Amino acid sequence: MQFYDDQTIIAQATPRGSGAIAVVRISGENALSIASTIGSLASGKKIVDVATNTINLGFVVDSAGNRIDQVLFLVMHGPKTFTGQDTVEITCHNNQLIIEQIINAALFCGARIADRGEFSKRAVLNNKIDLMQAESINELIHAQSEVGLKQSLAQVEGSLSSWIVNLEQALLKALAFCEASFEFIEEDINFDESIRHIVEDVLETIKSIKNSYNYQQQIRQGIRIALIGSVNAGKSSLFNKLLNQQRSIVTELAGTTRDVIEAHLTRDGNCWTLIDTAGIRETDNEIEQEGIKRSLREADLADIILLIFDSSRHLSDCEHQVYQELIERHAQKIILIAHKSDCALVEHSFNVDSIQVSTAANKNVDILEKKIAANVAKLFENIESPFLLNERQYKLIITLEQKLSEVKSMINNVIQHELLAFHLKDALAFIGELTGRSIAENGMDKIFREFCVGK
Repeated sequence: MQFYDDQTIIAQATPRGSGAIAVVRISGENALSIASTIGSLASGKKIVDVATNTINLGFVVDSAGNRIDQVLFLVMHGPKTFTGQDTVEITCHNNQLIIEQIINAALFCGARIADRGEFSKRAVLNNKIDLMQAESINELIHAQSEVGLKQSLAQVEGSLSSWIVNLEQALLKALAFCEASFEFIEEDINFDESIRHIVEDVLETIKSIKNSYNYQQQIRQGIRIALIGSVNAGKSSLFNKLLNQQRSIVTELAGTTRDVIEAHLTRDGNCWTLIDTAGIRETDNEIEQEGIKRSLREADLADIILLIFDSSRHLSDCEHQVYQELIERHAQKIILIAHKSDCALVEHSFNVDSIQVSTAANKNVDILEKKIAANVAKLFENIESPFLLNERQYKLIITLEQKLSEVKSMINNVIQHELLAFHLKDALAFIGELTGRSIAENGMDKIFREFCVGK
């Protein structure tokens, strides 16, 4: 019986939808022979006979010999391919009927539909890339900023893998010193100080990466910008102005927005997610109360808060208290906006500089946009690492840090080298799970289920 990971798989590698061309990928033990059966080359040769890394014009034909489409066959012989197996990529016209006919022709010849992320999984299993590089391919596809794009590409090329290898080599050196200490105990060889230095250096390295995780999430997911303020302060008007479209309903009736509304735009290579929220006020209406609770939750989740007040009227004591609490709680991420500044201005006693804005008069909206862009740039300045950790990697690194903290407590006084060696090996096992060398099969499957079918 043919092993599951040797079976020939096929999938559309480009997104579904209209366009000029699409790519269908075939990979596995019988990829060349199946492609030869469904392919008719203009040169008259068989696909199994053409040289590797060549592009060949031809047709895909069905079992009756009828032409399905004129295509290009990119032929690649394993093991020098992404999956490590024979691979043929078929570039065809992007019509879903054509694509499905090509796939069905290959299925008739013995291929099967690829599982989600199976091409990348095979690349890991065949040691073409490690698990972290495979994960970064998925990150690359879904990057929400130019910085995220660059760092994901760096990870594909091995930036995170290299960092992990350095940690592993350091811990292996500590383990070697530890084992040498109890192997040659009679020769009075002592590496305790070297072990302490290595463990402390590794912990410091992990700490620096861990502290930048929240900033890394901003790069990965884009910047969340929440518009918070009292009812009828003009949040929806400003929301629409920043988007340059009528997304939120704008009326003179207070409390029009009762739920969270999100919209995305791209500025300076970054994804901004604008969030219009329900207005803050005292109310007995249960729906409005829930909307206000969601507004305050969005303030906690946001990277930047546009805290908007109506500068043409006095705030109530309740409103003023809520604003003051938000300013004290989220001072670092608030941009205070005195809206409706084209009307008579009323003094407010917040100890924060505000920007006077009027969407009706188009006043200072450009200044506000520049301020937001400057704050976004400042967030990205905090990213020092050349890679982005995902949640799985972050949790494993946190666990590794906890293990090494236990090790550190063991080496503060007299070191019991055999016990210490056991704990160092335990810590090294987590590095194997990061790279995929020692991860359980169900854990591997869970990771690749997040991938698209064609990757």
